[in-house]
Amino acid sequence: MFVVHREHFEQLVADALDSLPPDLGKAMENVAILVEDHSPGHRLFGLYEGIPLTKRGPESYAWVTPDRITLYQEEICSVCSTEADVVEQVRKTVIHEVAHHFGISDPRLKELGWG
Repeated sequence: MFVVHREHFEQLVADALDSLPPDLGKAMENVAILVEDHSPGHRLFGLYEGIPLTKRGPESYAWVTPDRITLYQEEICSVCSTEADVVEQVRKTVIHEVAHHFGISDPRLKELGWG
């Protein structure tokens, strides 16, 4: 396990978001990005909660709270042995969860190598 201070981990998350293509970042709507220490129950690196863009409509997306992407710092760091590993895993997790926001399923992400 490679230990990273919370502030630095949050910066790595911000860097991963900044590394997304600009058009993709502009297309993200109503999404809060959070960092938690550990995932409740299941061992997850990240979790997307919300209504994907592909499922939104005038009736299904009125007056809703922002979607949430949560990254779980302890789970990510537990599989890393260097800071470079943490950077890579954070970026992979951010891309995976952002893909869910755009309606891409887990099976499709696995096909693409992001599962």
